[in-house]
Amino acid sequence: MMTLPWLDLPLIWAGLLGFAVLAYVVLDGFDLGTGILFAVEHQPDDRDVMVNSIAPVWDGNETWLVLGGGGLFAVFPLAYAVIMPALYPTIIAMLLALVFRGVAFEFRFRATTRRGRAAWDFAFAGGSAVAAFAQGLTLGGLLQGIRVQGRAYAGGWWDWLTGFSLLCGIAVVAGYALLGACWLIWRTEGPLQQRCRRHAARLGAAMLVLIAVVSLWTPLLNPVFSHRWFDWPGILLTSPVPVLVLLLAVGFYRGLALRHQLTPFLCALGWFVLCYVGLGISLYPNIVPPGISLWDAAAPPESQAFLLVGAAVLVPIILVYTGYAYYVFRGKVRHGEGYH
Repeated sequence: MMTLPWLDLPLIWAGLLGFAVLAYVVLDGFDLGTGILFAVEHQPDDRDVMVNSIAPVWDGNETWLVLGGGGLFAVFPLAYAVIMPALYPTIIAMLLALVFRGVAFEFRFRATTRRGRAAWDFAFAGGSAVAAFAQGLTLGGLLQGIRVQGRAYAGGWWDWLTGFSLLCGIAVVAGYALLGACWLIWRTEGPLQQRCRRHAARLGAAMLVLIAVVSLWTPLLNPVFSHRWFDWPGILLTSPVPVLVLLLAVGFYRGLALRHQLTPFLCALGWFVLCYVGLGISLYPNIVPPGISLWDAAAPPESQAFLLVGAAVLVPIILVYTGYAYYVFRGKVRHGEGYH
């Protein structure tokens, strides 16, 4: 296939896969967070409402995870070959938790006894929490750097397990729970909504602390990260990120105080987007820190161009049906209504 020399295909694909991962995080994040909140919401009717609020969209949200993982394999095979053996334990844990959670999602409504329902609720909450924690461990393991010798992973089975990766795991669990609480503020009403406002207030404070700690720790992992964030003139580009985080914090708590329905959710999503921007600032131009760049890891240009044609067709279709699903199932979810 003929390629256009003026197109930087690895950069285009990095943007496309970056968008897919961000879409997964912000969309699947709130439904994983809804499952995590089962730990503090014990009433069966309220749990039914929580599940019903995500029932029409939860499996579609995971489309973006498939696109991100499949795209990495197809377009950046060297990165895939290095990242997978380095992070096998966390990725396997995430996938198994997502499978377990998906099974629990369906079977909790078919349980005929209170004990059976409680067991599936525990599986749903546990699968959600483990999947979120494993995603944070994966992020931390990648960000702290992967040992590479030649073109292969040169580290051990447990290299990913550090204090930094554990902190990232906790941060992702807290962040997803915050998204879940804010989603339920928007989609529910009555006592459940009021409790979710209280959950969101506490989780928002925890999230701000965790963002600050992770942001201060990250530059210590790599001199390149530190140079990019704190040295001149790079600081001119990076300084708006923490400023915007603080502005969103003002909007978030103001929205909670004024009992806005959607504002807290949008502000929480904004935090995730800004954290993702910060991650991109730290990593670029590498796809596997500290030394494998986008161009080093990329597949041949012909393969990238061929796959880009398919992506140009499929990604708009995914966006349209996802937007349509959210539009159709907009509005409040009430007791006794929804998925059964």
